[in-house]
This record gives sequence, C-alpha cells and structure tokens, in this order.
Amino acid sequence: MPKKNMTFVLLVEDDPSLLSIYMAYLSSLPYHLSLAETGEQALKVLATEHIDVVLLDIQLPDMSGIDILKHLQECQHPADVIVTTSDCSMNTAIAAMKLGARDYLLKPFDKDRLVTTLKNTCDSQKLKQIVDIYQEKIDRSEFCGFIGSSLAMQQVYQLIDSAASSKATIFITGDSGTGKEICAEAAHQRSNRSNKPFIALNCAAIPNELIESEIFGHVKGAFTGALSSRDGLAKAADGGTLFLDEICEMELSLQSKLLRFLQTGTLQKVGSDKTEIVDVRIICATNKDPLNQVDQGLFREDLFYRLHVLPIHLPPLRDRDNDVIEIAQHFLAQYTNEENKDFRSFDPQTEFVLSQYHWPGNIRQLQNVIRNIVVLCNAQTVSVEMLPAPLDKLLLQAEPRISTRRSVENIAAQQGAPSNRPNTDTAASLSDQEHQIQPLAILEREAIEHAIEICQGNVPKAAHYLGISAATVYRKRNSWR
Repeated sequence: MPKKNMTFVLLVEDDPSLLSIYMAYLSSLPYHLSLAETGEQALKVLATEHIDVVLLDIQLPDMSGIDILKHLQECQHPADVIVTTSDCSMNTAIAAMKLGARDYLLKPFDKDRLVTTLKNTCDSQKLKQIVDIYQEKIDRSEFCGFIGSSLAMQQVYQLIDSAASSKATIFITGDSGTGKEICAEAAHQRSNRSNKPFIALNCAAIPNELIESEIFGHVKGAFTGALSSRDGLAKAADGGTLFLDEICEMELSLQSKLLRFLQTGTLQKVGSDKTEIVDVRIICATNKDPLNQVDQGLFREDLFYRLHVLPIHLPPLRDRDNDVIEIAQHFLAQYTNEENKDFRSFDPQTEFVLSQYHWPGNIRQLQNVIRNIVVLCNAQTVSVEMLPAPLDKLLLQAEPRISTRRSVENIAAQQGAPSNRPNTDTAASLSDQEHQIQPLAILEREAIEHAIEICQGNVPKAAHYLGISAATVYRKRNSWR
C-alpha cells in the first residue's frame, strides 16, 4: 500500500523497454508508479486513480499526447505533466507547454535528467500547496461577518483566530462603527464555545441602578419592582460568552463586583447571600482609550489589567486600503435585493469619492450612505450625483477637469454659442488631452505590474513601495488572470 507522503506518478509510454527503464530509474525513490501503454489506458487511470504527475509520451499508438493534454486542461485535472518527445526541433514540446505541460524531456535522456526533472516538478507542486494554504490564511476577503482583504484586517483575522481557542479575556478597542460586536461574535464562533450562548450587553444603554441586576440577576423583593427572581446575563451565558460593550461606561462600584466575578468565577444575585458558579468567557469593548480612563480615575486599574489580556484593535475604515469599495459593494448588493432595485456597481468617479472620503463614522456611516442611495435612487450604476451629503462636496475633487470643462460648455450655451465645442486650436488641444486620459483601473494595473517588475517578482516588497497590502496585490493579479 502506498504511503501518504508518496507522490503518485503515471508513466505513459508505448515502448515496453523504455517503460522498464523508467521503472528501474524510479523504483527506489518515494514514488507510487502507475503504468499505461496507450492513450486510452492513460485516460482511464487519470479518471479512476489519484495522480500527481504524468510522464507523458507525445507519440502514442492510438492518440497523440497532445489530445491527452487537451483533455486534462478541459477537465482542470490537477496533475502536472512532463512530456517526453524525440522531436529534435522541439516544436511539439513547445505546443505541449502551451497546453499546460510543466516540463519536457527530449529522448534519449539519462536517469539523472529524469530524476531531477521529476523532483523539481514535485517540489514545485508541494510549494504551490503551501502557498495556497498560506494564501487562504492571509488573503481572506470575508471572515465571520467582516468584509475586507486589507493587510490591517488580515492581522485582525489572525488575532481572532489565535485568541478564540483561549479562555482568557479579550479586550477590543476601536472607533465607533468599526465592528467591535462583530469581532466579539467572530471570536465566539471560532472558539470551542460556539455551540453555547453568545450574550451581548451595552453598558452605556442600561441605567446604572439596573445594570448590576442585568448582569448578575436579582431575587424577589431585592428592590422596588423586583416582583420575582430573575437570572442575569452572566447566568444566561453559562458555558458561552458574555460580551460587555462600552465597558468604560460602567460605574466604579459595579467595576469592583465585576472584578470579583472575574477572579472567582462566582456571582451573587442582587439581594441574595448565595453564590453561584458559572463558566463564562468575557469579551469587552470600548471606543475610548482605556488607559486614559484609568488615568482620569474613571476605570479601575486592577480591572483594566484583569480584562486587558488579549487586546484586539480594530482599525478605522480610512486605514483599510481599498476595503471601503469591497464593503460598499457588499451593502449595495444586500440593499438592492432588499429594496428590489436594479443597482449592480459603482462608476469610477463614485469609487474615487468613496475611497477618498475619511469616513468618521466608519462602517456604520458607509452602510447608511449606501442604504440612502438605494432607497432614494434607482439605476444599474451608482453615479456621483446620487451621493448624499457630505460626500457630494467631494464631487469637484473626484473629476476636476471634467467638471470645469462642462461648466465652460454650459456658459457658452447660455450665451448663444453652439452646443458643440468651437473648432479652435484650444478645443483641439483639449480634445487631444482627453484622448490621453486612461481609465483608473488600467493605470492601477500598470503601476502594480511595473512595481513587481522593478522588485524582480517580489510581491510583498512591491506592495510595500506601492503603499498597499500584499494581499490586495495578489487578489488583483488573480482578477486580471
């Protein structure tokens, strides 16, 4: 039985003596060999067995090896192909390479040449598998409710994955609207508590006199209005996760009780002298600077260090490369479906405005802008005229030359000039300049490809000098292919 770390090789050769020689060359190496003397046999093996590499003779008695290559290409078979040929002109080998062959061997060849070529092919295949796994891990455009493939968010995704399996407290910081609750839910989903409750509480939304009861529960008669006993959210989250949003808004007297709960794992209902043991993972978040709150005496220092075990900072939308366009596309598709509208995309000028705006309200503001457009307008493409305030103030920045030219034409029309531009040297010059303008997507591709060429194929280095993430470069290159 072949071992798991073996490479599965199919030898396709109609000359029995050559087939025996290949087997002798490779028998002592970690390859599991399958044999085929005709094209029909080769296709049957490829359809029924796992094959990593094919050593393919071009000239077979029943069909050409080129036909087999075409079949592999059509069905997107993952096997790499090394063609063997006695054509000294190598025209056939070149044709095979164009059809996806990995390498070629010109007959006759010796053992060293065969072994080296096969080893290089296998090494390349293993490297590609590693790159694919790594790429899947670092180049994620979606992650547990998050949208975005920027380098800043790849780091956030990695932090969430690393922190999820731990029982330690996670402390999430970030501006309002950056997705702190989504981050907390992602950590819960990726943990071994995912099948248990996720309970969220906004500490700023509950009156101070009720928040203790909300978290720990109360017994009947504990205070006015407590007509019956009630479990708190900590008890409801037993075995799962309790998310305390806006933790810095919690009053100091309750902070001490929360600290005791974290240290002992026990809670005491309001009005009760009994303690209960619960197993809860705490995740908290704030849009303030927690250390600044500690310095001002508004947040207990001991509680801060008890909570601040696994910190995760969510970057503002303006620091996330081109994520704004990806997120906008996501919301556009979602709201278009909900509102039964016709929108499909943004025009280039609109994308420019969206990418240049600083988004003080972050993702929440972007979400509201896209919903506003979809509700109030309808078309297949979102144009800059549809953008609500304050984005409409950026229109002149988005297309200054075009806007200026249109203004001149409008004034001329009002003064009785012909609607078409005058046939003057100035008009001709403007026309020539307009033809020189290229779409932003083409300029972007040229800039990226030029940077990669200068950096000798080193994508991370090119991305560094371009000021974007390597993940963005990889994604764009895949879309161009």
